[in-house]
Amino acid sequence: MKLSVRNIAVILATMAASVATPLAAVAQESAEGWKFSLMPYVWLPTIKTDLNFGPVLGASHLQSEVSVPPNEWLRDLSMAFLVAGEARYGNWLVGTDFIYLHLSDGNSKTKVKSRDGGPLQMFESTTVLNTDTDTSLKTVIWSMVGGYSVVAGPAATVDLIGGFRYLWLEGSTDWNLNAALIGPRNTILLPRSGSVSKSQSVTTGIVGAKGRVRLGESNWFVPFYVDVGGGNSVTTWQAAAGIGYAYPWGDVRLDYRYMSFDQNGDKLIKGLDMGGFALGVNFVF
Repeated sequence: MKLSVRNIAVILATMAASVATPLAAVAQESAEGWKFSLMPYVWLPTIKTDLNFGPVLGASHLQSEVSVPPNEWLRDLSMAFLVAGEARYGNWLVGTDFIYLHLSDGNSKTKVKSRDGGPLQMFESTTVLNTDTDTSLKTVIWSMVGGYSVVAGPAATVDLIGGFRYLWLEGSTDWNLNAALIGPRNTILLPRSGSVSKSQSVTTGIVGAKGRVRLGESNWFVPFYVDVGGGNSVTTWQAAAGIGYAYPWGDVRLDYRYMSFDQNGDKLIKGLDMGGFALGVNFVF
């Protein structure tokens, strides 16, 4: 099923309606102890990824580069699910964020490198060499943190956090050439048509801070978030800031959010960058 912006808005509204009633029912019970929040959201980033598929034939390595703005990848969106949640008790907190995206049949640039010392060659769907090059992506990004509130006043809040971020990505590239791709020593780099698929997961530790700053005596506020982390030759960071409006039941917020992964070595995920606006409805109970 392909999803448009309108479809996503309907999904977000349906999710909001489905959780509103049970949240209201338990709000009074949790007022003096635990406090919880749940935020379904829509994120429309520009997605840039560099995937190293490794050897395809004995004489070549395959690498795909994908860079698509939201107006393009929404056309290829098969499934999406994004939600964040938090539990607090006093100054302590536990928070999580979950993202699942499935993008199918997106145009990509593909590099083929000869293992016998030949030059790096690039082809894409706009050239006569390659009549159809598509890359599909499935990804799960899950973050889990614990934290402690160091500022908790009516004008501002600041939480220090630490935890982990998990990334799983599956990439598939299909090609259909006018002819087989021949290397400098008459070796076949790629057959006329074919496909390759590979997946990888990485886990990194993260530390950071988050909170909000109230704008005067109004219900408007500025939310912010930042973290950095790494491990196993992977580095990651994330930052977000925007504007929000508080209601008795929670808040609505619009952020600009950027997330980045970089990995050294001969791995599938060489880089993944996602940056764009996110709209969320946050229920507090």
